[in-house]
Order: sequence, then structure tokens, then C-alpha cells
Amino acid sequence: MVSSTRFEEATTTIVEPTESLGQDPTEDTDMESAEIEAGSSKMTIEERKAKMDQLRKRLAASSRANRQSLIEESTKLKVTARDAARLERQRKLAETLREKADAEERGEDVNRAKNWEYTIEENDAWEKKLARKKRRADFEFHDDAHAARRRYKKDLDLIKPDLDAYNKQKEVAMGLAPGTLSNFNPKASPLSLQVSTSSLEQQLAADNLYRDANTLMYGDNKPSEDAIDRMVSKINKDIDKKGKFSRKRPNEDEGDITYINEHNRVFNKKIARYYDKYTTEIRASFERGTAL
Repeated sequence: MVSSTRFEEATTTIVEPTESLGQDPTEDTDMESAEIEAGSSKMTIEERKAKMDQLRKRLAASSRANRQSLIEESTKLKVTARDAARLERQRKLAETLREKADAEERGEDVNRAKNWEYTIEENDAWEKKLARKKRRADFEFHDDAHAARRRYKKDLDLIKPDLDAYNKQKEVAMGLAPGTLSNFNPKASPLSLQVSTSSLEQQLAADNLYRDANTLMYGDNKPSEDAIDRMVSKINKDIDKKGKFSRKRPNEDEGDITYINEHNRVFNKKIARYYDKYTTEIRASFERGTAL
């Protein structure tokens, strides 16, 4: 009896830990979540409102921090671009001063040494540009013909001729093969320059291209859609520019003219600095006609 009792006790002590080891771990997590839900359900309305206010404050603080960082980053980029431009200007100025100092040490003229870098064609183009700029520097109104000529010259600057279409017309007028002038190849054989049009077609093309005062051909040109669009955009641009044009007079900011010359204008300005606060009402009364 004693041995059987001890055997039963031993088996019970062995079985108990095996049962505890075989327990499902999800049961513990379920119990913990249930306890959390029970605790949250026990929260009052005031506690919920306080927690919501706290979350809203955290959201507002994070939004302000994000916006501040964005502003700082954009400012840093602007400053960086500005600094880069400033450093580039300083570098160019330093190079110019160094070249000038080196030329003075060698006893050379800086402008003369720099002009050796340009070709004759570039020099001629630069001189023409300066002469043209000098001619157009006269902004005074002389007469209608002069104003119309200035406007015509400005419009010519915007015209970009279609050289491909012109070369094609010239090929037909001269009786050349297509692509002879538009795709000129100096190594091409003379056979490629053979006449590809009849004499009548060539004569009509020549009369159409080289018109004079005695020609009877007029009003037969059909512009392309691109040319029409360019003309319409130019007209609209001129209309907008004319509507926004407002010539500024020198005395617009000063109001009424109360001086007879420049010296008197400066003197009146000094007096107005001290006495306008006393004489403004009197002057307004005189203008209204209500002064005693």
C-alpha cells in the first residue's frame, strides 16, 4: 500500500509540469488584451477628451515643426544659389584683375591683348552692333516717318526667314535638282546638278521668285499655318504692350508743380519737410474755396 501510494504521488508530480508546458501561449495574450480593453472601457468621458486634446496638440506641434523645417530648407537653397552667383562674380573679377596685373607687369595693353582673341568677322559684327545701338539710342520723337521706320526696324529683328523654303523655290527657278541648295554637298558630282524641270515651269518659278515693278503676279501667296500663328501672336503682343504702356513723368510722384526751376524745387522740398503739417489744411481750404 505504501509503495502504490508513493507511485501515484510520483506520477502526479510528473504530470503537472507537462500540463503546464502544453498550455497555449495565445491564451495569455488574449487575457492581456481583454484586460486592456476592460481598462479602456473604464475610462471616463473627461479622460477621453483629455487624451484627444493631447493627440491634437501633438499633431499641431508636428505640423509646425514640418513647416518650419521646410521653410528653413527652402531658405537655405535660395541662399546657396545667391552665394554661388556671388562667388562666380567674384571669381570673374579676380581673373580680370589678375590678367590686368600680369599685362601691366609685361608692359602690355589689356584691351589690345584681349582683342587678339577675336576674329575679323567677330570684330566687324561687334562694331556693327555698337553702331546699330548708337543709332537706336535716339528715343526722341522727330516725325511720324522716323517713328514708323524705328518700328519697322524693330519688327525686322523678330522676322526669321525660312531659308529652306527659299532655297527650294530658288532651285526650281534656276532649274536645279531638288536638294541642290538646301543640302549642298561640295563633293557632289556635276550630274547631280542636272536640270529637273521644264523651261516653262522654270520661267514661271523665276517670275514668281524674282518679281519687279512690271510684274502682273500679285496676291497669290498662301502663307502657312505657322506663319499665320506668328503674325497673330505678334499682333496680340503689340496690343498687350500698348495697353500696358505708361510713360512715367518726372513730377508724377511729387504731385502739383510748385517750383519754377530745379533750385526752387529743392528749396520748396526742404520747406515742406517742416511746414507741411501746418499748411496742409490751409492749402486744402483755399482749393475748396472755403477759406475765410
